[in-house]
Amino acid sequence: MVSRVIPVDCFDLVVFGGTGDLARRKILPGLFRRFLAGQIPEDARIIGAARAEIDDTGFRAFVKDAIMEFGGKAAKQTEAVAQFLERLHYVAIDAKGEVGWAALAGLMRDDVVRAFYFSVAPALFGALAERLHQHGIASPESRIVVEKPFGRDLESAQKLNATLALHFTEHQIYRIDHYLGKETVQNLMAVRFANILFEPLWNARHIDHVQITVAETVGVGGRGAYYDKSGAMRDMVQNHLMQLLCLIAMEAPYRFDPDAVRDEKLKVIHALEPVRPDDIVRGQYRGTGKGTAGSYCEDAENPDSRTESYIALKVDIANWRWKGTPFYLRTGKKLRARASEIAIVFKEVPHSIFGEEEGWRENVLSIRLQPNEGMTLSVMIKEPGPGGMRLTEVPLDMSFAEALGEDGTDIPDAYERLIMDVIRGNQTLFMRGDEVEAAWAWTDPIIAGWEARGDKPRGYDPGSSGPEDALMLLHRDGRRWREIRE
Repeated sequence: MVSRVIPVDCFDLVVFGGTGDLARRKILPGLFRRFLAGQIPEDARIIGAARAEIDDTGFRAFVKDAIMEFGGKAAKQTEAVAQFLERLHYVAIDAKGEVGWAALAGLMRDDVVRAFYFSVAPALFGALAERLHQHGIASPESRIVVEKPFGRDLESAQKLNATLALHFTEHQIYRIDHYLGKETVQNLMAVRFANILFEPLWNARHIDHVQITVAETVGVGGRGAYYDKSGAMRDMVQNHLMQLLCLIAMEAPYRFDPDAVRDEKLKVIHALEPVRPDDIVRGQYRGTGKGTAGSYCEDAENPDSRTESYIALKVDIANWRWKGTPFYLRTGKKLRARASEIAIVFKEVPHSIFGEEEGWRENVLSIRLQPNEGMTLSVMIKEPGPGGMRLTEVPLDMSFAEALGEDGTDIPDAYERLIMDVIRGNQTLFMRGDEVEAAWAWTDPIIAGWEARGDKPRGYDPGSSGPEDALMLLHRDGRRWREIRE
């Protein structure tokens, strides 16, 4: 099966922070792959804007290097790379000053979609928004894309929303969370709402619990100073894991419409119960050598840090569909494997006609976000061969790499899909302002609670599954975490 490519309208896309790491690794190589797929019109333009004093030629050389490093097999298409580079321009610009803005205004066209990607620190969002209007660059139909972190608490998120609202309406603001652009995440909605098979079972009567895991093998590395002011709760749970939880738990929207979908997600956030202190486990990875060598504290350059590199929570949703079905969330760095998975664990059959067979397992719908995107449904069958009725567990497996392309290259990266949605004006996979604020309103008391108690994160070994206390979070409920594996 080959994915269908639907071209978008002609556009001018300005990437503020165009020489930054995110632009180099994701945005620009992703745009090239969309160009190679035939989705980007011939006369579309991509304009880099940053402080670096380079010209169009220098920016094109930068982008070419980025494509060679991060473009995958597409980078071998040398003729296409050259054609793509012709569509690139660059403006050296001062986000808080006046340098470069007149030049950028002179590049804008009136008859195309105008989109502005704020791939910069949130502190610059307001200045960029203000100058886009001061210089007549933003039109009433222009779109801005803002990266996380979108605030670090409710107060800062509200201020940021208010700042952007001075210059742009809500329908022009695209708060991007790349997890929502993943093929499997969108297929979660398709599996639920396009198939009669699962929706009747998607409730507390049939689902025992849900596990959401986002595990990384790397530490905080060069992000130590930033991460130490954030931690796993702010960096991952408040946005990525919260969005996954909402898509699992939400009711069916009246149609697949941006506000209809986001209305249902918001209802889930409002229904989240406060999390009790004994339903939270925080951890920090230890060093691999003597003392603190290689530890989180060393990477963060803060020997007294109480910031978590790992967190696990038990979350309850106070509504009819999910009352009594807990959601277990965990995320951490320097864990056993790089893996992101949603596991829907169904209840056991009420009565087994086969007796207490050893090896009995619940049915589990496993949704893999990375690596190897796909879904697996485990079911019990008779073990082949004579000798009585022996049961065994087998997976019904759908690997997207196999279904949509021999090696998975037909699956667009999340950023590719989301940027094309911006050009289309489709906000379905982007967070709305009230949704962000509601998430922070739930998160803030949790953080304030452990700060008031003076809780210190538990140590865990690199390459493990996290702190031992996290195992007890499920064991006391008669459950267990799924193994973290690629």
